[in-house]
Amino acid sequence: MTADPLLVIFLPLALGIIMLGLGLSLSLADFARVVQFPKPVLVGLVCQLLLLPVLCFFIATGFGLAPALAVGLMLLAASPGGTSANLYSHLAHGDVALNITLTAVNSVIAILTMPLIVNLSLNHFMAADQAIPLQFAKVVQVFAIVLGPVAIGMLIKRQLPGFAARMDKPVKIISALFLLLIIVLAIAKDWATVVEYAPQVGLAALVFNLISLAVGYWVPRLMKLSLRQSIAIGMEIGIHNGTLAIALALSPALLNNPTMAIPAALYGFIMFFTAGVFGWLVNRVHGRELALSPA
Repeated sequence: MTADPLLVIFLPLALGIIMLGLGLSLSLADFARVVQFPKPVLVGLVCQLLLLPVLCFFIATGFGLAPALAVGLMLLAASPGGTSANLYSHLAHGDVALNITLTAVNSVIAILTMPLIVNLSLNHFMAADQAIPLQFAKVVQVFAIVLGPVAIGMLIKRQLPGFAARMDKPVKIISALFLLLIIVLAIAKDWATVVEYAPQVGLAALVFNLISLAVGYWVPRLMKLSLRQSIAIGMEIGIHNGTLAIALALSPALLNNPTMAIPAALYGFIMFFTAGVFGWLVNRVHGRELALSPA
């Protein structure tokens, strides 16, 4: 497959703007909060980094997904939480500060975990003549580019807090539009495969999404975390950074496989509806508890 100039230029630009928007909402205090309140952060990271990839592997295997689709679903599972989790957590009365901390920490840790999970998935699901080597050095280089805008956004917030506050909403709107365009691009790049496998991979993505929300909510509850913290972790675990997964799958310099982007693209549509229902249900059942608990 030849390198599409649209992918070479558009994907890095879209990722840069989305990650810049993330940086505008972060500060060094978000990383320091790990030391101050380690338990909820550690619970969230264990769910995200350990439980989800294992559960996703069984889902991909159980649904008998085609090799490239199975790797795509694993790539999604390895992706950190998306920035939209912060908004949904806020609407559902979750602990947004915890969301921001988890997103920040997990985005950094993903530099090491994503290449590992993706390479293991390639070796397991793809035949020897189909496997696409994902060089660790290349992924680190891409993540350096991805995290660069985050650092710039954090610097802007530190030096120009008023400007950062004014830009927060416009950048989020632009990021949402870019996310939609990336999903459309991912589906359009391999439309024939989408049509052929949509029911199967769509159902697998839905099951994975529901399990992600359930794990993110119930594991913290079992660990005696507060309701607001459980809602926050549920949103963080249930709303993945599909943009990043799609970008890695489509990038000519990395996986260069549009089929691998399909699970993340379908998940990107599904998760916003399921997360909304999840937030509504939790507030309907625990509305009185949330009203009495400190924000």
